[in-house]
Amino acid sequence: MIFLAQRSRLSLVALCVAGALAGCASSGSQPGNSGKAELTTTSDATAVQRKVDIRMQLAIGYFERGQYAVALDEVKLALAADPNYADGYGMRGLIYQQMGENGLAEDNFVRARKLAPNSPDLANNYGSFLCQLGRVKEALPLFDAALTNRSYRSPASAANNAGSCALKIKDYASAERYLLQALQLTPDLPATNANLARVYVEKGDYVRANFFVTRLNKVAKMESLTADVLWLAIKVQHKLGDKDAEAGWATQLRRHHAGSAEYAAYQRGAFDE
Repeated sequence: MIFLAQRSRLSLVALCVAGALAGCASSGSQPGNSGKAELTTTSDATAVQRKVDIRMQLAIGYFERGQYAVALDEVKLALAADPNYADGYGMRGLIYQQMGENGLAEDNFVRARKLAPNSPDLANNYGSFLCQLGRVKEALPLFDAALTNRSYRSPASAANNAGSCALKIKDYASAERYLLQALQLTPDLPATNANLARVYVEKGDYVRANFFVTRLNKVAKMESLTADVLWLAIKVQHKLGDKDAEAGWATQLRRHHAGSAEYAAYQRGAFDE
């Protein structure tokens, strides 16, 4: 399985507060000469809404800095103010997931989904959680639900997550379908290119795999790639007999992951393990 060395595949958590933030909908005020209602702004929010917004913004900030206990406290305060706030439970699920509290994480994801069954963000995040636990057959329908929701603002994320998840059970046909969809939506997403390279390696199509490995040079920073991705790139070049390209990727593996199992495998020439 291929993962990129990003801080977290859960970086979409900022979307969790979208439902609470004011600023887009029309208010109930009377129209003026224009015949249109005024736009809702922060000043129109109730005291409870403002409190929830503030707490959730703080929670996201702490979460992104890895301060999970503090983030959890902020979410608890938000939910105390609004016990039916679905995104609050979704956020708490993400926090518990990062803390390794999988039972508590699932409880919160399930509760969030019951409160907001049509939320594509919650579907994607819960699907990612289930996939992490190896529950692929439960996860894929959640990604599908996110992808079929026309209001979803990050479909490439769900498509890439679904493709990565399908790879876990060696369903290469589904993985390819999801990942090509993600590629069409966001061509320069490094994770998508890396995962497609993996798909074609598994299919024995090293020429197509090389196409996506080569694209990683353009769309990703070398230091952001995991040892697994770099080792895959090396094996593709080795299979194609491109010694210069193989050496270049090997240099990156040594530079960024010298102590990894992948670099040890490269040193002993274990290309077929």
